[in-house]
Amino acid sequence: MAKKILIVDDSETIRQQVRFALPRDDFVVLEASDGLEGLEQVAREDDIALVLIDVNMPRLGGLDMLERLRAEPKHGEVAVLMLTTEVERSLIDRAKRAGAKGWLIKPVKPELLLAAVTKFVRSGG
Repeated sequence: MAKKILIVDDSETIRQQVRFALPRDDFVVLEASDGLEGLEQVAREDDIALVLIDVNMPRLGGLDMLERLRAEPKHGEVAVLMLTTEVERSLIDRAKRAGAKGWLIKPVKPELLLAAVTKFVRSGG
């Protein structure tokens, strides 16, 4: 059965790249264009296996989304990977403290993205 992956990024191009990198037989890719839409998607879909979140987005940024996600007991254990251009250590540390499993730097090679997603989906987060 295909696993649900949510990509939260304000760039349509990045969301499209993620969709193309993940085999359709293995993954169903859901999309949101900012953190608020991402939280709404997670609330609607109770079986999301992994969330990929950009840091810099309008309305609600990725780190704030991650922290809100972790504050909800129902969604506190969903695996989260940050997918961003940011390399600032304080942001990476904040994401780790909030429970992100990894930090991928854009542009990420499709094979590395697939490997990371597969690892965390298989391990259950």
